[in-house]
Amino acid sequence: MTYYVDINAATCGSGTKENPFKQINEAARIAKPGDEIIVAPGVYREYVNPVNGGTEDKRITYRSAEYRKAVITGAEEIKNWKKVKGNVWVARIPNGIFGSYNPYKVQVAGDWFNVNFVAHTGEVFLNNKSLYEVTKMELVEKPVEDNIKSWDKEFTKHVWYTEQDEKTDETVIYANFQGKDPNKENVEITVRENCFYPSEEGRGYITLSGFTVCKAATQWAPPTAYQEGMIGPHWSKGWIIEDCEVSHSKCSGISLGKYKQPNNDNKWSKLKFKDGTQTERDNICQAQIEGWTKERIGSHIVRRCDIHDCGQTGIVGHLGGVFSIIEDNHIHHINNKQNLAGAEIGGIKMHAAIDVIIRRNHFHHCTRGLWLDWQAQGTRVSQNLFHDNTLARDYLLRPENLDLSCGEDIFIEVSHGPTLLDNNIFLSDANLKLPTQGLAMVHNFFAGSWTAVGHGVLNGALTEKRQNQAVRYTPYHVPHRTEIMGFMSILHGDCRIYNNIFMQQPMRPGLKKLSEMMSDNEWTDGNFIAGTHTYDMCPTYEEWVKQFDGYCGLGSAPSDRYYNPLPVWAKGNWYFNGAKPTKNEKNPVVDKENTVTYSLEEKNGKWIFKTNAYDFIKESNCGMISTEVLGEAFESEQKFENPDGSEIVFNADIFGNKRDVVPLPGPFASAKKNFKAEFEF
Repeated sequence: MTYYVDINAATCGSGTKENPFKQINEAARIAKPGDEIIVAPGVYREYVNPVNGGTEDKRITYRSAEYRKAVITGAEEIKNWKKVKGNVWVARIPNGIFGSYNPYKVQVAGDWFNVNFVAHTGEVFLNNKSLYEVTKMELVEKPVEDNIKSWDKEFTKHVWYTEQDEKTDETVIYANFQGKDPNKENVEITVRENCFYPSEEGRGYITLSGFTVCKAATQWAPPTAYQEGMIGPHWSKGWIIEDCEVSHSKCSGISLGKYKQPNNDNKWSKLKFKDGTQTERDNICQAQIEGWTKERIGSHIVRRCDIHDCGQTGIVGHLGGVFSIIEDNHIHHINNKQNLAGAEIGGIKMHAAIDVIIRRNHFHHCTRGLWLDWQAQGTRVSQNLFHDNTLARDYLLRPENLDLSCGEDIFIEVSHGPTLLDNNIFLSDANLKLPTQGLAMVHNFFAGSWTAVGHGVLNGALTEKRQNQAVRYTPYHVPHRTEIMGFMSILHGDCRIYNNIFMQQPMRPGLKKLSEMMSDNEWTDGNFIAGTHTYDMCPTYEEWVKQFDGYCGLGSAPSDRYYNPLPVWAKGNWYFNGAKPTKNEKNPVVDKENTVTYSLEEKNGKWIFKTNAYDFIKESNCGMISTEVLGEAFESEQKFENPDGSEIVFNADIFGNKRDVVPLPGPFASAKKNFKAEFEF
């Protein structure tokens, strides 16, 4: 059956085309498997709670009648502003509008959130741009430009402050609109926690297509807590979120994340006695007991969405996002306000991205582009464009921001793999942060550095004498399943690096200074020199095997052989502008004569990438790479293969064009002088 919704209908009807519902939620209460809900253009200020899910062969589909013109928002317009003095205005909002959840009473909180930040889950918007919350009324009257953290320091004087009037049961908001009259502008505040999100678990096989979804008062979403977003399947299977614009969530835009475990929800920050890593392991094992399986959870698709201007993540997920596909999305400007801080921040932040495919996406201007944390087993990141995922301005590169480690395109943390990065373009100052193992990097273009190789796997339990080291044991799984096979610490290495192009781009003055400050940091080595040289600490395969000569496994003499770094394989890579190969690479091409450059510009909706690198690659030294060549990740004993177990042959480039039998290095199958490629997202 097809139901129709139109906010502009004269009366609230029965859901027919001639007599539509006025609210989407009216249809969401009654829709059954196989039904479709068509939503007319308009602004729908409501929380849509799908009561029922579909089935694998009979989905429930919610579709905007016109592309992104049906808007689901968690915000309400405020038109009762009164001038206090100068640029300061006040609005009084009856608390009845919030129901059981008042975002101006609830503060952002949870595991791995920086408790030095005070922020409510609510927000104030001026013409679709969120103002900055302050904690004192004096800062509304005399706002101070924030030139320490925000990417948009010119707007940081647009501020607001909130308090509760207990006598009148009102939320009081003071705001400085810098000369604008809020009653004449579009001023909104967030009043709802979610926009399109089932309140109950297990509502699977729902499609959300072509909507604009914005402005929800979401809570911080660490892996050890119930993870919510403006949109999300809430611990179910088979959702499709497509062609949507998703923006301005306080924390996360789309959640493919974890259900609530009441006994184990933010236990680290609430009870404090078990550290976060241990509570994370508890979360995973409890989920295993309570039905976290391939048959019940995950296998979602997020495609062709424009995801931007969220405070924590564009997409977040732990456990619930397994076996999913995230493709053809534009993910940008995440965490730019820097009004939230801690771990768990990125364009995408996923724990346990088991067999997740992340392809043909465009990540840019995020504090961090993509963060794969724990259990990136079978994860493939392919055909993506990354750039400007860093603290983009030199004024931000200072000791106060060291916890961000400058940001990078991809952070892969304490996973055993196999994790595959192929046919990508990486252009930020730091491309990869790699306190991990079990990787393959094939046919990529790297214009930045690799950092944290050999670092970042301890857990904050170091005394001055380096006693009580707490290594992080993380799980690995039955191949292409969720069932846990075992736990192990990270040894580093176990990395395959084939047919890539590395170039050193000019180092900004701020980065050079930051590199010196971070050089002895456990979480990063402060490296901004491009190339594979950070793996110099890893042996060749032959050197590694030799450690085990003569050992029978019974009563052998004590040795570190089981805990030393694992081998690295590197071949067919090209290095320009001072980029450095690892000492164990066989016959790397290190061009010391020519200078490679690149450019990236947006023009008429397309992103145009140019490089002269291929002017200097006269003859390829690359071989054809496949699953057979890459072998298997050490700890998980799983091959670098497709989710269905079939072999991958890397005979197609970033656009799907077929490579020659003797391929060129980098992500392009063929290249001419002054090479140019066009991307459309």
